[in-house]
Amino acid sequence: MGEKVLLRGNEVIAEAAIRAGCQCYFAYPITPQAELLEHMAVNMPRLGRTFVQAESELGAINMVYGAASVGVRTMTSSSSPGISLKQEGISYLAGSSLPAVIVNVVRGGPGLGDIAPSQCDYFQATKGGGHGDYHMIVLGPSTVPEAGTLTMLAFDLADKYRTPVMILADGMLGQMMEPVDLPDPIDVASLPKKAWATTGAKGRDPNIILSFDLDPEVLKRMNLELQRRYREIEKNEVRYEEVETGDADIVIAAYGTTARIAKTVIRMARAEGIKLGLFRPITLWPFPYAPLKKLSERVSTVLTVEMSAGQMWEDVRLAVAERAETPFYGEMGGVVPTPRGILREVKKYAH
Repeated sequence: MGEKVLLRGNEVIAEAAIRAGCQCYFAYPITPQAELLEHMAVNMPRLGRTFVQAESELGAINMVYGAASVGVRTMTSSSSPGISLKQEGISYLAGSSLPAVIVNVVRGGPGLGDIAPSQCDYFQATKGGGHGDYHMIVLGPSTVPEAGTLTMLAFDLADKYRTPVMILADGMLGQMMEPVDLPDPIDVASLPKKAWATTGAKGRDPNIILSFDLDPEVLKRMNLELQRRYREIEKNEVRYEEVETGDADIVIAAYGTTARIAKTVIRMARAEGIKLGLFRPITLWPFPYAPLKKLSERVSTVLTVEMSAGQMWEDVRLAVAERAETPFYGEMGGVVPTPRGILREVKKYAH
């Protein structure tokens, strides 16, 4: 590992992207991820890499499309309203089988909302916010160090499966400071060559990258190939964490910052004799349905806690079905659930 430093979550994501070999970064400013853009503005040119503050979010995501087409590691970042503007371009990336990393530091909504932390973009991220039958891999960090680790992983997964990958964080994680062991930079020259990239066609047939075909049968085959790839991702890339679930009667299902808060609730509950555990999805897509299903077979209650109206709750209920109770507790508009508030909800289901 490299040096240990104290950084904000936004800065760690940016620095991890640089160390993962990101060669091109395109974005437009928006709070609460401004420090990410600022870190890239300072450091990308210093390293001889490309930084562009685009004229808009639409411009930024289409610049990502161009950079991804020539095979370089590329990234954009924004917050909720900005990510909404990027949805058409994200769908184009998916339809063209182009690897890219997209960071959403979520803020309260809907509409322009506020700049406080939220998890109200889960549906948009995990269900394909743009048009078409597509998915992104979606990674949900819960600590600043994990934000860096998952950013490094995001670039590898994007290249491995030729797909866009999203880091779904929130305003609290973006602004929070924690000590981080920064990884050593990778050797960009050691990355596998991308035979599909549009890097010139001397001595070979030209590569053509597109996301459409006017022949429905051809487009059907393109879609079937994407679905085959998604099944492979679902088979190989599910990630999750369980905390104190071995003897738990009640389990909180939460991700990101909310899961971090839930770990405090577990300590408080167990001090009062309540056997509480945590199930934390790390890959929000693919969602860890099978492990949560298995866990729900031996607990009485799976309480979903989110900073939203209950978006991940739908996936939790699909996984648990009728094997356990599946209540919900959430806050909206940028309000962060408190440990005591969650504990009061837990006590409703303690027997």
